[in-house]
Amino acid sequence: MTTRKRILTGDRPTGRMHLGHYVGSLKARAELQHEYETFLIIADLHMLTTKNDKADIEAIDENARQMVLDYLACGIDPDLVTIYLQSAVHEVYELNTLFQNLVTVPRLERLPSLKDMARAADKEEMPYGLLGYPILQAADILMPRAHLVPVGKDNLAHVEITREIARRFNYMYGEVFPVPDALVPEIGTLVGTDGQAKMSKSLGNAIMLSDDARSVHKKVFSMFTDPNRISADIPGTIEGNPVFVYHDAFNPNKAEIEDLKERYRAGKVGDVEVKEKLTKALNDFLDPIRERRAHYEADAGYVDEVIYRGTLRTQQEARETLMAAKKAMGLTGVWNRIGRRVEKRQKRLEKHDAAMPVEAKL
Repeated sequence: MTTRKRILTGDRPTGRMHLGHYVGSLKARAELQHEYETFLIIADLHMLTTKNDKADIEAIDENARQMVLDYLACGIDPDLVTIYLQSAVHEVYELNTLFQNLVTVPRLERLPSLKDMARAADKEEMPYGLLGYPILQAADILMPRAHLVPVGKDNLAHVEITREIARRFNYMYGEVFPVPDALVPEIGTLVGTDGQAKMSKSLGNAIMLSDDARSVHKKVFSMFTDPNRISADIPGTIEGNPVFVYHDAFNPNKAEIEDLKERYRAGKVGDVEVKEKLTKALNDFLDPIRERRAHYEADAGYVDEVIYRGTLRTQQEARETLMAAKKAMGLTGVWNRIGRRVEKRQKRLEKHDAAMPVEAKL
């Protein structure tokens, strides 16, 4: 067993990542990889709960590559972090089945995030797989026996389901799994450029980590600010203003931010200046990410090797965890006893055949 505590986190492979992903999880992952042994899941099975047609499945390969490129560009070190493909770790399927019996349907139905996910995917009715999403998530987290799960606020309830499953399993069968804690970043979620909802590619309100400088400038200048401020000499509102939310998150010049806020409240600065300085701050932040991404992208096959090596390592870990769980439950004993009885019978038959006269065998 490892001496360092473990983290499990990851994303569904829907392609390139955006600033919301960075503040929601990537920043914390890059920092925590030096303190914790980290497993980073490419959650393609989870994607199937809302996107499961042939085109979506065929896109997993390229989307996973683009997502891992963003991981590496944001400072995730594949020598410290195990990045793996969920669907290639078959033991997780078995753990999911075992855990299904440790939680009730009404408990799952109380999770508002599942209904939100169904609506976002235009599902009129809740698919069984989506209802069981938190159970599969628990299998993912407990497979490497993780101690910490960096998540956004919208996934806190899912981690609580995992904690309940771990406690119930340990109570019923013996201590196998740690009870993991959730880690919520300081910002947690990032509002989109429209100021209406959290950042999302599907809503068209995202600034991608791989956007070039010109795209960032265009998106910043299309951002919503204070709707009641029709000219620069009208005092503006800072609270909830997405431009200042982004300044707080990505502009390291705190004195500049405070000056802009003071003048904005007093009606002494226009949106153009505020957005110009935000554009510069964002591009300064993204420049090294773009450079690292280009470096890894130029090395053909490197990202695939990172995923492949990480998946092989995770498969071994998963085999050990599944065996420990089944042994604690007594399931391995059932099969082993059947096997021993069959072996005993075979030996008895062989002994009987050996004792028979040659004539009788003929």
